[in-house]
Amino acid sequence: MTDLHYRSLSDVCRRIKSGELKASQVTEAMLARIDRLEPELGAYACVMAEQAMSEAEHLDSERASGKPLGLLHGVPIAVKDLFFTRGVVTASGTRVMAGFVPDEDATAVARLKASGAVIIGKTKLWEGAFGVHHPDVRAPLNPWSSRHWTGGSSSGSAVATAAGLAFGALGSDTGGSIRFPCASCGLVGIKPTYGRVSRHGAFPLAGSLDHVGPMTRSVEDAARMLQVLAGPDPRDPTTLPDLPPNYADGLSSGQVDGLAGLTIGVDWAYASSGVEQRVVDTIREALDVFRQLGAAVRDVAMPRSAAALIAGWAVTCGVECAQAHADFYPARRRDYGPALAGLLEIGRAASATDYEVLEAARSDFRFQFDRLLETVDLLITPCMPRLPPEVEAIESSDSPDSDSASFLTFTAPFNYSGHPALVLPAGFSAAGLPLSFQLVGRRLAEPTLVRAGFAYEQAHGGPAHPDL
Repeated sequence: MTDLHYRSLSDVCRRIKSGELKASQVTEAMLARIDRLEPELGAYACVMAEQAMSEAEHLDSERASGKPLGLLHGVPIAVKDLFFTRGVVTASGTRVMAGFVPDEDATAVARLKASGAVIIGKTKLWEGAFGVHHPDVRAPLNPWSSRHWTGGSSSGSAVATAAGLAFGALGSDTGGSIRFPCASCGLVGIKPTYGRVSRHGAFPLAGSLDHVGPMTRSVEDAARMLQVLAGPDPRDPTTLPDLPPNYADGLSSGQVDGLAGLTIGVDWAYASSGVEQRVVDTIREALDVFRQLGAAVRDVAMPRSAAALIAGWAVTCGVECAQAHADFYPARRRDYGPALAGLLEIGRAASATDYEVLEAARSDFRFQFDRLLETVDLLITPCMPRLPPEVEAIESSDSPDSDSASFLTFTAPFNYSGHPALVLPAGFSAAGLPLSFQLVGRRLAEPTLVRAGFAYEQAHGGPAHPDL
């Protein structure tokens, strides 16, 4: 099966469960592909080859003995290297944690393992999940165009998944770091409702903004991963008590049921101000597809308090990040890169009033946005205000995760409010760069996002893959 690496996570899992494939066969093939392409792409902080093969062989023996098989049985999955992984260095992209070896798995990692996933490696991320990679780290390359941005903190997870070096990956999103990489690398990404997925064992960037979610090549794959990850966790008091529904219910048939009765809202002033025309056109094209599927479209107005959150994100993030790094900063200031050190200084300099003003804006935005969502089922927006920029342009400007950067316009407000968001690939520009858009739903409305995303994906066409 020459195209095994680009088959969907769900398809490969079904084939392993049926006996058509073995977990060890799939893992061995994936490791061979990593050996060939990883030296160029640089997605992984470490490849767990020995552990992965051992686990795959164990999973094959469990299938042979007739034991119940999980939703991700035998499928190689990558994990962003800020999630604790028992017995494996978890450096969070930093120098200060370079020798940290956890003695337990993060809840998200434990749930992946319990579902039968094969953890094939830990992926690179921005230093402490903020701004840029540490100066000592070679940044991953976008498999669609090595000159262009990989999209943010979960860069290694996106590159590994897009390049067929994993069937899916675990990411985190504090200001867009699941959504930016998925948009830049042509992937599906879900930032779930805040508290839907446990953050226990994930080294924080900013605890009140951090979300954990899946990054995959298809909507069904994302739904399947979210099913495994979601649910209450007594070790994370911010998790929600509700048990998750079946996100992937009915998706395996590949049938489009249509979206009659669904209403999608759009604020054209919000979606087009300061936004590249090709990005705006992508929203219009996506809405045409949704109309053809039976959805209604309604004009809405975003709450004004979103602007304060976009402008003040670095203050909230900086204050909470300074708390997370208190054991290391400023005592080990020389071991930090300039971007993360700059954020920490913002946090240390911020007053309690600065932080509380943003908390008040957060409450107002959440209330007003909930009211907006009483009139529509979903909101459509760009994910990024422009197509994936060239790396040189990003490195010579303010970080996309800075308080002045326009990149936060369509992501940060929903980190503050905790509403779920789905980013979907939408084809390619004339220059061959991935196009994307974002859907945002009511809290705990992930099933609606999945339904709409799956219908769009089926109507628009399945995933495309870089020629590597």
